[in-house]
Amino acid sequence: MQLVVADTGPINYLLLIGHIDILPALFDKVVIPAVVRDELKHPKAPPAVRRWITDPPSWAEVHQTAHAHDHPMETLDAGEEDAIALAIELRADLILMDDRDGVLIARSKGFRVAGTLGVLSMAAANGLIDLADAFERVKRTSFHYQQETMDQLLAEGSGNN
Repeated sequence: MQLVVADTGPINYLLLIGHIDILPALFDKVVIPAVVRDELKHPKAPPAVRRWITDPPSWAEVHQTAHAHDHPMETLDAGEEDAIALAIELRADLILMDDRDGVLIARSKGFRVAGTLGVLSMAAANGLIDLADAFERVKRTSFHYQQETMDQLLAEGSGNN
């Protein structure tokens, strides 16, 4: 069973581009920290995101963290901090996170990390989505991306066919 802990970014953007359904196809369980749930419910979050988190599907479990603050994580926002703390508590296999500082800290703690683009790439490798189409959808959101990263993932994906 593959246990995944998700930060706000990947959930938000997968919802906005209509590909949230790839998560249960790729992973057995996706755990969302309570702080991330609260961020997804925030009045400034897109309406589709707020609707989804109000009644999340059974594969998305919301958990409270019981962590003590870790000094290197104090630079992160509450969502990233709790995602890493919960991953430690639950011994997660993977953390879904886009924030660069959060990714670096999670990796320094021994975790595998995938961001929104990485999750989309995994889904494409499993035949679940068209990667070029998904990237075009991402570009129409507020997601901050590097075109070179998308180009590299598209090139890697075309080698798998």
